This record gives sequence, structure tokens and C-alpha cells, in this order.
Amino acid sequence: MKFWVFLLIATIAEVIATSALKASEGFTRLIPTLIVVTGYAVAFYFLALSLKQIPIGIAYAVWAGLGIVFISVIAWFMYDQKLDWPAVLGIVLILLGVLVINLFSKSAGH
Repeated sequence: MKFWVFLLIATIAEVIATSALKASEGFTRLIPTLIVVTGYAVAFYFLALSLKQIPIGIAYAVWAGLGIVFISVIAWFMYDQKLDWPAVLGIVLILLGVLVINLFSKSAGH
């Protein structure tokens, strides 16, 4: 179970880092740039820890899938980046894929 917590921490750190990328304005603003660098360092550290138990394909699918969903929601509210219905549908399908992996796959290492 702790390896899934590590993967969740990695995902949250990656989402924070990615959210700060736009605010960094091409790494010209110090605080957002430090958030990006620190966030990605934490994300990759905890992703690496999660790989001790979770297969890499599963971990990456969950990490990337949840990251896409969370970033899309954050971008909607922070940067007013609206999504059309096909984009929303695609994101819902990604989220459903992550759920299928976690609920039904024996490869997920539960």
C-alpha cells in the first residue's frame, strides 16, 4: 500500500510542478521556477520509490493519467483554459482507464 502512496505523492508533486510551468514564464520568474524544479525532483523521487513494487507500465499509466486529469482541471480554473466536449470526453476516458487498471488488472500489483 505504501508504494501506491508514493505514486500519489509523485503525481501530486508533478501536478504542482506542471501547474507552475506557465507561471514561471519560461523560467524567468524565480519562485515559480523553484516550484517547478522542486516539484519535478520530488515527483521523480517518489515515482522511483513506487517502482520498487508497482510495474513501470502501470505506475506510469496511473501517474500520467491522473496528471492529465488534475492539470486540466487546474488549468481551467487558474488560467481560464476551457475545454470543449471532445476534450472533456477524452479526459473522462483516461480517468476510466486508470480506474480499470486499478480495479481490475492483476498487473497492478495490489
